[in-house]
Amino acid sequence: MSDDEEFTGDREQPGEQPGEQPVDAPKELTGRQRLVAGLWPPRITRAQLIVAVLLFVLGLGLAIQVRSNSDNSALRGARQEDLVRILDEVDDRSQRLEDEKQRLEDQRTELENSSDQAEEARKQTVEKERQLGILAGTVAAHGPGITLTINDPGGAVEADKLLDALQELRAAGAEAIEVNGVRVVANTYFSGDGGAIKVDGRKISPPYVFKVIGKPQDLEPALNIPGGVVQTLEKEQATVHVSQADDIVVDALRPAERPDYARSSAP
Repeated sequence: MSDDEEFTGDREQPGEQPGEQPVDAPKELTGRQRLVAGLWPPRITRAQLIVAVLLFVLGLGLAIQVRSNSDNSALRGARQEDLVRILDEVDDRSQRLEDEKQRLEDQRTELENSSDQAEEARKQTVEKERQLGILAGTVAAHGPGITLTINDPGGAVEADKLLDALQELRAAGAEAIEVNGVRVVANTYFSGDGGAIKVDGRKISPPYVFKVIGKPQDLEPALNIPGGVVQTLEKEQATVHVSQADDIVVDALRPAERPDYARSSAP
């Protein structure tokens, strides 16, 4: 073949075997691909797993502690006199529960030691009936307590304010209550507008007089707490007077009502 002769076929490159295809060089990875290859799949050692579990437990403990602290924030923000009052109420309720426990234990001892257990049981039954009659309003009662008198010349005191006073007295341990000649029982309600209030459907007029049997040292402070019943009524331009007495008589009675459907399950 002469130098001037044209070559029309594929020219082989030096170092290549005839018929062999060129091999591409491996691609170089980018920075992001190297980062992904280093992080996935994750390689977790046993030490790392233990540290992770310990951190989780520590975080859970801190969360529980923070929640506990937040639950007590209401008491922390209370004033000193309010805290003292709350503590006194808790002490009084604890004492009442202890007294009730002691009374029940004494009754059990009397039943166990009585030579005539049938007679002792009969006496206790009569006493229990009397106590239930007081709660139901079917028998009169007397004992230490207070008289709460609410004068409302402007007729501004609404029924809900009297209901608040009743609820506060019950919470303080009142055992028998009478309002303007109406015996208060478990289902007592107040209705009507100021100046024309009704108790269980019976109209009463000011002054509203609550005769309450209970421990006077518990009842009167419960009405005079800051922002309590007395201050609320005075904001309505009413005047409130509370007096303690060694013997309060609650003699307004309710007729004994026979239930329509409930029957005793005793044989």
